[in-house]
Amino acid sequence: MKETILITSQDKIIKNLDFKPYRSTVEREVERFAPPLGMPQNIEIATPWGEYLTANAGDYLVSELDTPPEDKWPVEARIFEKTYMLTTPGRCVKKALTYLVPLADAVNGDADQEVVIETLEGLVSVRAGDFYLALGVEGEIWPYPKEKIGKVMAPVED
Repeated sequence: MKETILITSQDKIIKNLDFKPYRSTVEREVERFAPPLGMPQNIEIATPWGEYLTANAGDYLVSELDTPPEDKWPVEARIFEKTYMLTTPGRCVKKALTYLVPLADAVNGDADQEVVIETLEGLVSVRAGDFYLALGVEGEIWPYPKEKIGKVMAPVED
């Protein structure tokens, strides 16, 4: 059995991968996580693939328009404010480019390799062949579901 590989934004492999620019093509729903004083100031959000990410007070909870309400993900407030734009109350579009590379490229092409990615919101464990590795505006990384490429992201031509 292969050992799980951990990838962090500080790993040397990040600089050697051939990330390509993509632009989001969809509008999304968004809400600010603003718990009242005296209530817990963070929550765990379950991802559709079974991992949990942490949203802290002030972070944003983003979701696709056509998904169940529980299918959302947290975006750290400062990253959201740099990369998204509100279009109407409760709706947003991503204005920044996202840089993507097949996650299998980070593990010598092994699509079956289990990989743990250290995101800003927590550790996420995925199968390399099912995800791309995304690189954000501050060097942050996260797994991006392969099936969403082409549905909500379009390559940016050089």
